[in-house]
Amino acid sequence: MKINRLVLGEFQTNCYVVRADEAATDCLIVDTGLDAAGLLRFLTEHKLTPTAVLLTHGHADHIVALEEVIPEYPDLKVYIHKLDAGLLTDPEANLSLMAGVPFTIDLDALLLDDGDVVTEAGITLEVIHTPGHTPGGVCFYAEADGVLFAGDTLFAGSLGRSDFVGGDGELLVQSIRTRLLSLPPETAVCPGHAMRTTIGREKACNPFLT
Repeated sequence: MKINRLVLGEFQTNCYVVRADEAATDCLIVDTGLDAAGLLRFLTEHKLTPTAVLLTHGHADHIVALEEVIPEYPDLKVYIHKLDAGLLTDPEANLSLMAGVPFTIDLDALLLDDGDVVTEAGITLEVIHTPGHTPGGVCFYAEADGVLFAGDTLFAGSLGRSDFVGGDGELLVQSIRTRLLSLPPETAVCPGHAMRTTIGREKACNPFLT
């Protein structure tokens, strides 16, 4: 698996462009971020064709760039958990209204549920539902490669906020403890913001979990 991390927009959101290997030209995108310019430039420069966008949740800083990406790739599939699908059309719940730039997007998203398996661009990912940051927050787990795309569920030394609409701090901690910490300790965690970590490191050192 080849993973490129792009840090996009004023909220420094991690967007991941993922390929089966270095030679592949098809890719999938995990979270588009807030600003599409850097993502579109990267795809063009590397002659990559995205087949799908996988959204870890529906907050504005992870979805707004869809508005510019989809016209460039009209066959692009968009996946989101069924409990967060409503955030795509609710500027209050997706926090864009709070940021002063109300955003909605009308699209036929493919709705995910816990345990679903998504295969795109030669990559297979399991959907792990981890509510707490949002009701439909998910992580995408590539077991074969030992990689977890964690969105805003788990960070290096921290975890996602739970004080937004639909957030639940106790549920978030429970989600991490029961769904993520049981993964192999060497699993690489690619979060929605800041640098990557591992399950083992967070299990041993994360002050919100120890």
